[in-house]
Amino acid sequence: MTATPQNQCITRQNTLYIGLELSERTWVVAFSDTLGRKPRIKSMRSGNFKKLEAEILHAKQRFGLDEDCPVASCYESGRDGFWIHRCLVAKGIESYIVDAASIQVNRRGKRAKTDRIDACKIVAALIRKLKGDEFACQMIHIPSHIDEDERTLNREMRILKKERTAHTCRIKSHLNGQGIKSVTITASFEANLAKFRTADDRPLMPRLQASLRREFKRIQIVNEQIRDLQAEQADLIRTAVKDNAAKDKQPGARQPESPSNAASQAAKLIQLCGVGPVLSWTLASEIFSWRNIKNNKQLAALVGLVPTPHQSGDVGKEQGISKAGRGELRVLLIEAAWGWLQFQPQSDLAKWYNAKFNDGTSRNRKRGVVALARKLLIALRKFLFEDEIPAGAKLSQQLSFARSPSLIPPQTPSA
Repeated sequence: MTATPQNQCITRQNTLYIGLELSERTWVVAFSDTLGRKPRIKSMRSGNFKKLEAEILHAKQRFGLDEDCPVASCYESGRDGFWIHRCLVAKGIESYIVDAASIQVNRRGKRAKTDRIDACKIVAALIRKLKGDEFACQMIHIPSHIDEDERTLNREMRILKKERTAHTCRIKSHLNGQGIKSVTITASFEANLAKFRTADDRPLMPRLQASLRREFKRIQIVNEQIRDLQAEQADLIRTAVKDNAAKDKQPGARQPESPSNAASQAAKLIQLCGVGPVLSWTLASEIFSWRNIKNNKQLAALVGLVPTPHQSGDVGKEQGISKAGRGELRVLLIEAAWGWLQFQPQSDLAKWYNAKFNDGTSRNRKRGVVALARKLLIALRKFLFEDEIPAGAKLSQQLSFARSPSLIPPQTPSA
């Protein structure tokens, strides 16, 4: 997320503000020029930018604004993504995307909610934000076309892995219904299907066998697609490693503090032992390559690894981490923290964890690994942009491309 530019705060005059409430078929648009005035509400067909431009001219006349006055628009982040923002910017309209959860609402048990009310709330939050109220709402950072495309590879791989897990669980569920337990789905599963015997020593029924074969073929298709994506990811990282090595040989050619693309950053992160291609590519494409992160607190808040205190008078308690942002990133970082303890036991982070949390109780170890995940994320950011190797951590061996090695582990036949 990004803060509002300082030169746009408080000094705004003669500006038309627009709040868009989006749906599949209809857009509800609220126009206003200042707080305290009833917004002008109009409905239009979804994606009808010609109608929107006409309504903008009518709104300027309604509020007595100049025809060439600036226009600032805002809508909630959601399914539509960033295409509306890019279309608005192409038409000369200043555009923002607001985090829907950050807009203030009435806290009563029951509150009215309509598209018109939501559009008015969006435009009011936009006016407050651009006039300097930092607590009005939170705007999200918008990636470029290239940055958004780089995220596709990792996200598709995550979807395929979930799909593979679903097919595997479905096969095991069918077999469990016949009393067949502890089945490992390998490449020879289809050939051995006729040998399976139910709990009452009968072969599987023909239709059930046919269903299991179809399910297994779906697993094979998904495995093939995952291997293709892993090979593509490995090639990108491998190429970036070569490019980074070539730049290191030329003094002054590389500037670590300047942002780089996801492949180049992933190639640098993978130099640390315990950091694999999945973690490095995910952090690079989702966080480091295009977000303007100012401090460590903002970085931890991005993945929901910040505390949420609750204090009122003499009552004070800690509610745990915020769990904001993408849950997949938080889960991956916690997994990476466990891996760090295994592959970097001599690092200061591992020693800190063992001294403070590894007291033999499972509860403390689980709590501690969340704190370790936050510290690890900050350490990886410093390593990437400041060339500061985590204290006590070791780097992986020099990568050799003589035999064109793969940066990913070999694909096992097991599903």
